[in-house]
Amino acid sequence: MKSPARFEAVVQGQGNPPGDFAVFKAALLREWRLQVRRRGDLLNPLVFFALVVVLFPLGISPTQEILAPVAPGVLWVAALLATLMSLDALFRPDLLDGSLEQTLVSGYPVAPLALAKVGVHWLLSGLPLVFLSPFLGVMLYLPWQAQGVLMLSLLLGSLALSLIGSIGAALTAGVGKSGVLMTLLVLPLYIPILIFGTGAMQAAIVGNPPGAHLALLGALVLLALSLSPWAIAAGLKIAVSGE
Repeated sequence: MKSPARFEAVVQGQGNPPGDFAVFKAALLREWRLQVRRRGDLLNPLVFFALVVVLFPLGISPTQEILAPVAPGVLWVAALLATLMSLDALFRPDLLDGSLEQTLVSGYPVAPLALAKVGVHWLLSGLPLVFLSPFLGVMLYLPWQAQGVLMLSLLLGSLALSLIGSIGAALTAGVGKSGVLMTLLVLPLYIPILIFGTGAMQAAIVGNPPGAHLALLGALVLLALSLSPWAIAAGLKIAVSGE
């Protein structure tokens, strides 16, 4: 794979050692090009998200009286599972082709590289879930006053899910068939996000202000942004050393 060499060419555009922002920018451009080429990997979470929501009414009842009360939970659980599905192969291809090991021994800071990879992953897999969710919410008879809260809560929550889930993906990158292990690692950390996300939607449905739940989701995003890049970097080093 020639992407590490291309990454170094972008970063070494100046004579001085690159700073964290230069490394982050170069890694962001590299990851964007790589991920756009894997169109199948980008579509899988969206298809899974849509299928879960579409099949749910067929499994219980298509009536509004039954679907409307459970719509927030169905949408959020489907989004959570779709995010988990997309995270399984986040770092493993780079580990298998050797580019991850080259990146770790290159001397560049690993935390900005990890944050760029997670950021591109969220832009191409998490953000489309946000825009798809209102159409699926209509199928579940979600009230119109909750549609905006649904999108805002998923916007914050999907970013937190990607950041936290990437830690588990980094730790299990070197383990074969690591999907179950990664799920066991990150699911307990996903519970607060699920509670606050569905709580914001339930508050909007009954006419209460959802600001408190959304503020807690925002706090979780800030906490994940401040801690996860270094945790991901440590997990990648463990994965490479234990390979």
